[in-house]
Amino acid sequence: MNSILPKLKNGFKNNEMIKESILKLIDKLSLNNHLLKDEYLMIFDNITFEETTYLYQKAYEAKIPYYQNRVFLRALIEISNYCKMGCKYCGINSSSNSIKRYRLSVDEILECCRLGFSLGYKTFVLQGGEDSFYTDDVLIEIISKIKLENPNTRVTLSIGERSKESYQKLYTAGADRYLLRHETASKRLYNYLHPNYMSFENRRECLENLKEIGFQVGAGFMVGTPTQTNDDLVEDLLYLKKLNPHMIGIGPYLCHEDTELRGNISGTLDQTLVMVALTRLTLPKVLLPATTALGTVDMTGREKGLKAGANVIMPNISPSENKKLYEIYQNKICTVDSSDLDKDNLESKVNSVGHVIDLGVGDYVDIERMVESDR
Repeated sequence: MNSILPKLKNGFKNNEMIKESILKLIDKLSLNNHLLKDEYLMIFDNITFEETTYLYQKAYEAKIPYYQNRVFLRALIEISNYCKMGCKYCGINSSSNSIKRYRLSVDEILECCRLGFSLGYKTFVLQGGEDSFYTDDVLIEIISKIKLENPNTRVTLSIGERSKESYQKLYTAGADRYLLRHETASKRLYNYLHPNYMSFENRRECLENLKEIGFQVGAGFMVGTPTQTNDDLVEDLLYLKKLNPHMIGIGPYLCHEDTELRGNISGTLDQTLVMVALTRLTLPKVLLPATTALGTVDMTGREKGLKAGANVIMPNISPSENKKLYEIYQNKICTVDSSDLDKDNLESKVNSVGHVIDLGVGDYVDIERMVESDR
């Protein structure tokens, strides 16, 4: 169980004094992009559905000066479900014996990128478990060939913790971005969710190394994990404010019944949307995905994420026979059909909530403006 956002339930209403206090704090955050810990806690402890409408509107407004109503598409390729790590919530962790393991070859990855490029995608996200098959040399070959075959594109990696030397080699080879969710800024919660051979400090050090090298860096966290508290969520926002990443991935914790944390209640759409919106107000320039997990808990979850401040969607262009095997959580959308390959369908969904698709490379706004000024 978790104890987050206790009033975010249908029918719960604040008295006028508390409601006014919440709205004023949302205004303050919108203006200053920062709150004190106790002020964040006031929102988390008291926000109801009634106040979320105002919160989401302010979050939507916060992205407009930097990204307008544009939504960037990233072509997601899930390259391997082998993983040497033992994250207790994850369906592909090293101790899971119920899944069929796979990894894509260099040629298979390149073929996915060719497909994505033909569909107009300009960013490829290579995501996988921490699979030792993908050495620096193998990844350098993949990155180099992607860039050679698909000019003026971006390569994003999401393949876990590596040494600083390894990160530098991948950056030198042409990788542009690296996604590494910090998962939680609470050491207590991190240790609860991971085996003792995984390190809270090393996770943070990896993120600092990636920033120092020059990557566009993505962090992120889960909402609704077992034992999570409002204090933990405050720590996430304070840590992200300090780290100042270019991207932040936020999704609901979705319980997988073949993990050590089986039997727990999953996080909800509304809990996650509140955190997406508060993150947008705290870091208004950040690239913020409407995650696949949002679309898993609600058929229109990704669209609702856009209305709450998100501005990225990551269509899955992995080989269809592998999609269902990348089961970090269960019942993931777009694993048994090709709906994510239907760009017209995606565009229709994005347009339905007042947004437009941008098929550019979708850099962080400061980098985007710097590139434009150099032209």
